[in-house]
Amino acid sequence: MIPYLPAAEIFARLSPAAAVTAIEDALRGGLDTSAGVARSGVPLRHGSMLMMPAESGSHAGVKLVTIAPGNAERGLPRINAIYVVFDAVTLQPVALLDGTALTTLRTPAVSFAAVRRFLPAAPHVVVFGDGPQGRGHVDTLEDLCAPASVTVVTRTRGRAFDPALRRADLVVCATTAREPLFDSGLLGDHTVVVAVGSHEPDAREVDAAFCARATVIVEDRATALREAGDIVLAVADGALTPDRLLTIGDPTNPHGPILFKGTGMSWQDLVVAEAILAA
Repeated sequence: MIPYLPAAEIFARLSPAAAVTAIEDALRGGLDTSAGVARSGVPLRHGSMLMMPAESGSHAGVKLVTIAPGNAERGLPRINAIYVVFDAVTLQPVALLDGTALTTLRTPAVSFAAVRRFLPAAPHVVVFGDGPQGRGHVDTLEDLCAPASVTVVTRTRGRAFDPALRRADLVVCATTAREPLFDSGLLGDHTVVVAVGSHEPDAREVDAAFCARATVIVEDRATALREAGDIVLAVADGALTPDRLLTIGDPTNPHGPILFKGTGMSWQDLVVAEAILAA
């Protein structure tokens, strides 16, 4: 029987900090973030399904994700997923993993692999969104360091977060917003912003003005220009040019604030899934 790893076992096997290390090790090992098959999707009667395949030297894997907008009124999660791992040579199935838990673990791992070298030892943090990714980024940060403060912003908090933004070292955007969440003029010249809420080209959490003055880091240029609304719309606004985009694997000597825009890519799921299986 093919083993199934539920969420509790996934989180027990691999800590958030270990997931960050797995991503960093893969990048240091020469992983090509532009290789592989792009995410694809199909419409369904009650939502949509995404497919995210990847291959390494040891395994092939695919994440199947369903998005059901009507699930909120049913008291069910809007997003559900399962991850299937196959042996790279025999192509026999090796394991099934809870894909939602895998995503919750790998997304902040990628974020902090991209930006933790730019953060102070005890950062002041603002997090937009208290869903799985907002909480996941806080959990991962707390596994890496002891933040000086964490302010979580939700739709019900009005503008009480402005003072927190002015002193923030790190701002995490993990929402379903389609328009910028805040005035980036509130942010200092050394603030790091992580935006992971969307992979749609017409939705953004960060305004074009911030893209204009920030060092902008993405997972892969072509993917960002296709899927990352924060990037696509800033380019359309004339605030950003594609040649300014750095990738997560590039040596970076930033000037001014930093924006990491992540859309989630198939290689990330496989890297973390392999680390979970190895553990």
